[in-house]
Amino acid sequence: MALVNEVYAKLPGNVAVARERLGRPLTLAEKILFNHLADPRGQAVERGRSYADFHPDRVAMQDATAQMALLQFMTAGLPTTAVPSTVHCDHLIMAKVGARIDMGVAIDTNKEVYDFLRSVSAKYGIGFWGPGSGIIHQVVLEHYAFPGGMMIGTDSHTPNAGGLGMVAIGVGGADAVDVMTGFPFNVRWPKVIGVRLTGSLSGWSSPKDVILEVARVLTVEGGTGAIVEYFGPGADTISATGKATICNMGAEIGATCSVFGYDEMMAEYLRATGRADIAAAADKVRAELRPDEGATYDRLVEIDLSSLAPMINGPHSPDRAHRVGAEV
Repeated sequence: MALVNEVYAKLPGNVAVARERLGRPLTLAEKILFNHLADPRGQAVERGRSYADFHPDRVAMQDATAQMALLQFMTAGLPTTAVPSTVHCDHLIMAKVGARIDMGVAIDTNKEVYDFLRSVSAKYGIGFWGPGSGIIHQVVLEHYAFPGGMMIGTDSHTPNAGGLGMVAIGVGGADAVDVMTGFPFNVRWPKVIGVRLTGSLSGWSSPKDVILEVARVLTVEGGTGAIVEYFGPGADTISATGKATICNMGAEIGATCSVFGYDEMMAEYLRATGRADIAAAADKVRAELRPDEGATYDRLVEIDLSSLAPMINGPHSPDRAHRVGAEV
């Protein structure tokens, strides 16, 4: 909770700096990014052009990429990581027969890897989630994600945490090591694509259909170099887990990550997962955890959830969209 309080304590001041520098209403993505800039007043912040240094709040690693990342971290000579970090043993488990048998095979086959990850995590104060603990991006959503935060993870579905209003970016092991040792995360300042949602889902339509429709509109390359930001009255009708599904699949359009503004659905999820204190803290800075009225986007997509039909996308590419029941 101390980490969350620290992030929220500096949020209003850094948002004020952003408004002063940019001279216009801000997107949620810009608020979060400014709040994690190494130098909010001095760094260049031109969308799609400037490179900037950020200080993420935490790091998450899956077991396949964590091996090299931890080996590199061990050479730094530090007693612990600079930011809270976790290891999740899920990628080396192969689904073939059934949960019990497959788990036994994974533990036997990867015993040396698991023992290494467990011992290094214990030595350096890294959270360790052993085999069978759950899928990395879901564990992060249930335990670590919080509105307005920023994290990196060595898994392509790290953006799942955007369902709780977090800028969560999938990276390689080298980036993870940089942040764990206290160095900034350097990345090009992203463009921001806005997706305005109106209405509410009905019938057989689900949150999955929202991102499939976005994939149809933007194509598999349309999100490259951009954060996709969902907003509008329709966004507030989607559950936090539904939001996470949409953000998770943003990887299919090449997006840096995806994010929703903080709302009551997120507050309910935080309370349901034992984090009522975070919901209470977020409520106090709610205005800064949502985009400003009149925020500008590099591209705007509008979707009426009430008229959104169930979608089937493919084959071969997730932007080949087909509405269920439509003539082919």
